[in-house]
Amino acid sequence: MRIYDVSLTISPDLPTWPGDPGIAIERVQKMEDGGHANVSQISTSVHAGTHVDAPYHFLPQGETIENLSLNDLTGRVYVARISDKVTLITEAVLEKIQIPPRTRRILFKTRNSEYWANSTNGFQTDFVAISPDGAEYLVKRGLKLVGIDYLSIAPYKEGGPTHQTLLKAGVILVEGLNLSQVPPGRYTLYCLPLKLAGCDGAPARVILIGV
Repeated sequence: MRIYDVSLTISPDLPTWPGDPGIAIERVQKMEDGGHANVSQISTSVHAGTHVDAPYHFLPQGETIENLSLNDLTGRVYVARISDKVTLITEAVLEKIQIPPRTRRILFKTRNSEYWANSTNGFQTDFVAISPDGAEYLVKRGLKLVGIDYLSIAPYKEGGPTHQTLLKAGVILVEGLNLSQVPPGRYTLYCLPLKLAGCDGAPARVILIGV
């Protein structure tokens, strides 16, 4: 058995979505200054790093993060490798990779993961994402969870259609994965977002277990 931690390490150096709050971590009590213990506080967007989008992120009446199904967030998952030549995951691309029958959870490993592996500085606008027709294809295939290895499942500045198609269908979205060390294939997924009340998303610790 091998465990892959596919979560990004939260730090002030981690790129965040343009316009979102940056990541700030500060020790507010310090033992070296006479404090009883070390105590830190964190300030950031709930969509920083590896995180889960709740339907409420794009749907005004959608479910919030604490109500997502743990049955959908855990279980068998397929990691699909997308060619480095692909710049947009369309229906045609998805048909070509031949998603195995009965797949209900899928994570897309693209050239995006090299940004994390190489500690590329700053937000990248040319990340690989899923097109609206690709999103429709995944819904028709009955996917319950879809993940990708950058900070959005949808193309830069074109977030609405892809997000809305998937979220309206009840598909859970996991963004900001680091799949650079993960070979394609089947795994067991454990994805546990923070249980934040009434929130549109939450950071998550995500692991894959291979056998």
